[in-house]
Amino acid sequence: MNPLTRRDFLKQGGMSVAGIVGATQGLAVQGQVSSNLRNPGKVRIGIAGGRFGLQFQWHEHPDCIVEAVTDLLPDRKAALMKTYRCAKSYNSLEEMVKDPNIDAIGIFTPAPDHVRHVKLAMKHGKHVISAVPAACGTMEEAYELLDIVETTGLTYMMAETSYYQQFAMSARKFYQEGKFGNLYHCESFYQHDGLEPLFFNPDGSKTWRYGLPPMYYPTHCTAHLVGVTGERLVEVSCHGWGDDSPILKDNDYNNPFWNNTAMFKTDRGNSFYCKVWWKGAHMGSERAEWVGDKMSFYGPDRTYSSQPIIVSRTEEKDADEAGFVRSRTRPEPYDQVEWYMTDMLPEPLRHTSGHHGSHTFLTHEFISALKEGRAPTVDIYEALSYTVPGIIAHQSALKDGETLTVPVFNRPA
Repeated sequence: MNPLTRRDFLKQGGMSVAGIVGATQGLAVQGQVSSNLRNPGKVRIGIAGGRFGLQFQWHEHPDCIVEAVTDLLPDRKAALMKTYRCAKSYNSLEEMVKDPNIDAIGIFTPAPDHVRHVKLAMKHGKHVISAVPAACGTMEEAYELLDIVETTGLTYMMAETSYYQQFAMSARKFYQEGKFGNLYHCESFYQHDGLEPLFFNPDGSKTWRYGLPPMYYPTHCTAHLVGVTGERLVEVSCHGWGDDSPILKDNDYNNPFWNNTAMFKTDRGNSFYCKVWWKGAHMGSERAEWVGDKMSFYGPDRTYSSQPIIVSRTEEKDADEAGFVRSRTRPEPYDQVEWYMTDMLPEPLRHTSGHHGSHTFLTHEFISALKEGRAPTVDIYEALSYTVPGIIAHQSALKDGETLTVPVFNRPA
């Protein structure tokens, strides 16, 4: 059975956007409008979520001011105020979105709340940057998110770190320069044992991560292909592994898997191999490799190599141990460029940051997109193209690896 299509969703009633406040002013599709900033000069942003939300550089960006912050937990709210040198705080996002001085909201709240919180912010005329994933588990949520962004015309960006990892930026540059030749295969692995401390709140209650299906958190992997080549993932067969853990028996997602392994087909007929694993006797990794007929690029990983490697196909010939003549390949260590130290960023942001140097780039891209009145790199169409393949992959795993069609999200022509 194929997933719910957008047409099916709208026929079922979908989401009503009637009554969206006048601050949106009937804006057109994202990327085709002016910046719509309330305040000339600097972007005034409000930050919701004092865990991941602490890890960005809004206060360092020359075109940004942190106007206000919020978190339901007082200690996290205090940490936000301290980090961003912000004197104004609210007790909830519901209060903060009403602040007339705020242009944009950073949504760094629990994953199951992302769509609801983005809708709340946009109904109050705020642009949004949201933590991953864009939607958490259902196609209905994905289409609701797309609908609110397209209807309001406000800017949406997903803060996907893999897009701006230093080695991923290098891979994208190699691709744009044609160095891979035909880049016909990509692999990306996100293997992260030891997450149990994140399953519970201090009072012992369960967090949203308790029993989360691995493929509901696919974007760190899918961005390594979609964010480099622009391809769309159109088909998937996925398998899962679990054990007798109580966590896999009483979670809110009815998820029986610790690990998911998926093989995707792209709209260009290429292959993408993806592993999201929460458990096992593995060394853990967050890595990717891109394989072409002229050159391949292997990202850094503590399991395989301490630095990236380029493998080039040469005109020279050699023979394998069975005597078959083949083209010789030449592996060479790649001296990773520290892109965050270049003029790609404003001077105050030229320093290392979280997730392989990606956070300063995410900060700058969102603020720049608002100032310039353009769509950001990881806009709504990119965000759903990273997120939705995981939703469908989980459905495939529940059907013992049945091949399923993945909906495609492309920018309007």
